[in-house]
Amino acid sequence: MDRRKALKNIGWGLGYAAATPAVFSLLKSCKEAAPTWTPEFFSMDEGKALTHLVDILLPKTDTPSASELGLHVFVDGFNKEVVPVAQQQFVKMLFGKFLEKSVADSGKETAADLNAADLQATLATALDVDKTAKKAHNEAVAEFMEAVEAGGSPKLADETAHFTFADGLRNTCIWAFKNTEEIGKNQLAYLPVPGEYIACGDLNELTGGKAWTL
Repeated sequence: MDRRKALKNIGWGLGYAAATPAVFSLLKSCKEAAPTWTPEFFSMDEGKALTHLVDILLPKTDTPSASELGLHVFVDGFNKEVVPVAQQQFVKMLFGKFLEKSVADSGKETAADLNAADLQATLATALDVDKTAKKAHNEAVAEFMEAVEAGGSPKLADETAHFTFADGLRNTCIWAFKNTEEIGKNQLAYLPVPGEYIACGDLNELTGGKAWTL
């Protein structure tokens, strides 16, 4: 695997997923499934933690929270149905290391005991990196993937795993949030049948300051 391809796989492949009809269909169905959701890719304890994490990243404000939009369901379904099998194991490894860190730092017994505050502390630490550290983490993941592709059994530093999981989840949640029907139609400027094209105009005058859905 060349370095460029390896780097594109960072973030579980989620942040680099093509916006295909199948992915949008999965995203649309997640809100409906959220109230009775049982994880299919992650374990029950991981699913509980994932629900907390998406809401930490995107809490309820004047817009719905991430879990209200079903983003935890989307992350679970995307990994099961879209992410290649080889990367699925990578995701499980990253999440496992992240939860181990949270359990150790919180003094709890198991991941089942973790609450939102425990996970928020781990998430904040994992994402508190500068550009130099982020580049180093990305390079370490690229080398890890290249070694796996070559048939090796490399090790990934815990700090790199924590950052890669947290950064990948954050990027995925932001992408999914902006592409939900609720946000696209009710929070952003939505015009299903475009009319006059105005190349240069004041956004406040054109849309009330809202970004366009498309």
